[in-house]
Amino acid sequence: MAGKPVEFHPEAADEVEASAKWYRKQSPKAAVGFIQELEHAIDVIAEAPERWPAFSHGARKYLLQRFPFLLVYRELRTTIQVLAVAHGRRRPGYWRNRCG
Repeated sequence: MAGKPVEFHPEAADEVEASAKWYRKQSPKAAVGFIQELEHAIDVIAEAPERWPAFSHGARKYLLQRFPFLLVYRELRTTIQVLAVAHGRRRPGYWRNRCG
């Protein structure tokens, strides 16, 4: 069963690119792993967005398993919007202004 389409807030897309670039500098293998885990997270969120815990400002969060990131997302009527791909140890809550 196909889930809702997932779209990224422009700043969340920038976060993915910056994080992937950083991992590529460290290890191409790590960069591939990061993108693969991110793609898996998007797939499981799209299938059952309500499965993951409520977080803040009407958003939910999904913790990546092998990387210190969480996806902050909200379910809209026709799509799922990823608000942030946030590093778990940096600037908590910085993404809240993206909910508007």
